[in-house]
Amino acid sequence: MAIIVNLDVMMAKRKISSGELAEKIGITQANLSILKTGKAKAIRFSTLESICRVLDCQPADILEYREEKI
Repeated sequence: MAIIVNLDVMMAKRKISSGELAEKIGITQANLSILKTGKAKAIRFSTLESICRVLDCQPADILEYREEKI
């Protein structure tokens, strides 16, 4: 996949647990885990906005594009 999710890195920098973040943004820990592992096929802008608000970051701090090698 060309989109890399760095949510776990930002969570570590902000010293916040998965449970705490999930509670603050209003999603289940299971759905947060899917986001963290990069297995999600989509993310709602409202969820991304909530994550950025809680972690005090920009979307680019969480999502990264890397060109796939063919």
